[in-house]
Amino acid sequence: MSNLPQIGEKVPNFTGKNQEGILVSLADFSSHWLVLYFYPKDNTPGCTTEAIDFSQFLGEFTALGAKILGVSPDSEKSHGKFIEKHNLSIQLLSDPDHQVAEAYGVWGLKKFMGKEYMGIIRSTFLIDPDGKLVYTWPNVRVKGHAEAVLKKLEEVM
Repeated sequence: MSNLPQIGEKVPNFTGKNQEGILVSLADFSSHWLVLYFYPKDNTPGCTTEAIDFSQFLGEFTALGAKILGVSPDSEKSHGKFIEKHNLSIQLLSDPDHQVAEAYGVWGLKKFMGKEYMGIIRSTFLIDPDGKLVYTWPNVRVKGHAEAVLKKLEEVM
């Protein structure tokens, strides 16, 4: 991964449409902590587990003044179906041109079954209410990840 924002720096601004087709940008989260996580594809096993886990811990994140935003190249319509199918309570951002992923350095070369292709490298960013990066999880392993992010948020507050 290249171009990862650095701890203590302001993170790149972004604007995109959520699952309801509403424009969402970084400024919408000012005065809140933001868990910005990037995932490859709706309705795949790891991505589904991650979204369900973040949804299950949403109450704890909210109590700490944090919002959660998942980002993938899927369409708003796909995000809407994904949320409905799995009863998710988090917001998802559509990034079809991977501009947000590129700005955060998580669009890169991946390998699967001997083939190389460009895609999202599963990563999470913890951003403070001033828009500065507090912590990064590159190359995320899904199991226990939402809990680890919650624990880190509790530590840094």
